[in-house]
Amino acid sequence: MTTKQRWLSAINCEPLDRLPFWPKLNASYPPAQSAPFSRMSIDELHAWVGGEPPIGLPSCLAVAWDRVRIDIRRKGQEEFTRMETPHGTLTSKRVFDPGSHAWHPIEFPVRARADIGVMTWAVEHMRISLDERKLERSRHIHRKTGQSGATLESVETSALMRFVEHIAGVEQAHYFLADFEDDVLSLFEAVHHTNIRRIELLVEHSPADLLMMSENTSTTLVSPDQYRRYCARHIGEYASLIRDAGRVLVLHMCGHLRALLPQLQTVGAHAFEAFTTPPVGNTPLSVGREACPNTCLIGGTNAALWLQPVDSIIAQLERDLEALPHLRGIIPSSAGVMPPAARPETIRAVCDWIHGFSFGKVA
Repeated sequence: MTTKQRWLSAINCEPLDRLPFWPKLNASYPPAQSAPFSRMSIDELHAWVGGEPPIGLPSCLAVAWDRVRIDIRRKGQEEFTRMETPHGTLTSKRVFDPGSHAWHPIEFPVRARADIGVMTWAVEHMRISLDERKLERSRHIHRKTGQSGATLESVETSALMRFVEHIAGVEQAHYFLADFEDDVLSLFEAVHHTNIRRIELLVEHSPADLLMMSENTSTTLVSPDQYRRYCARHIGEYASLIRDAGRVLVLHMCGHLRALLPQLQTVGAHAFEAFTTPPVGNTPLSVGREACPNTCLIGGTNAALWLQPVDSIIAQLERDLEALPHLRGIIPSSAGVMPPAARPETIRAVCDWIHGFSFGKVA
């Protein structure tokens, strides 16, 4: 099978020739390695270790605002955003962390009840459209990828998780939900409407094999009841739109999922990505497979495991894989980003073992 065929068959829980493997290497990985790996690109590192990552496509959508002015400025490793509307101004701040090579919010735009209304008004005046030039670039990368990988495009994040992670922050988001639920629900519906618009355009035009929502779902951030009340319906509607169009939905959910599995089984996603095992996550593969028998699980390891010797990593993987009834719908990965402390030689040895593992259950 080609890498694309292998990925799509796994996503659809169909028979495979062997398991694919996705070590999630990002820009933080090469600088932490010794030569020659420190001089390699991410693509070159994947080729060396044997990884089969999905190929990200740039967004083919354009976002514009009516009567909203957004100013983003960077100063060193700090980024300041100012959103001006006729009803008020919101500001936020992010900082760049070299260790993870990622931007992290430290000041959120919604800090008071009045800010919720300002943000709702702004989102209601967001216009999302197809960008033909971006679309052609996306099509070019998809064509160039061919059978060497499955392509992936990001959809955005559901309203609840965006509110918790990016709009209000974890602590304040829960206070707002408790004290001003109606205000927050109005914002949620505005965000949900923009997500529907995005998905309608993507299922019609995006060349991507997979559409992924970066949810970061975890019961360390929201409760099962909050997920049921504020999130499950939205995700279910997205999944229905995507499935009805013959497309594939992947939910990136990298946290504690065990208590959410009964709900996740019903939302209609094709795959859960970054499915993280204990002790970083709280859900073994066997528990995920029992609760969600028809959903592809992408992950099955955790960052702490990758800090151990090769033999220990393989032994744990073997125990976890052999506990499954079959290997259909399983894509082993590092779950979250691969720790830079995991050496390329370690990743390559584990990759070789995964590619040779089947015990008669892949088909």
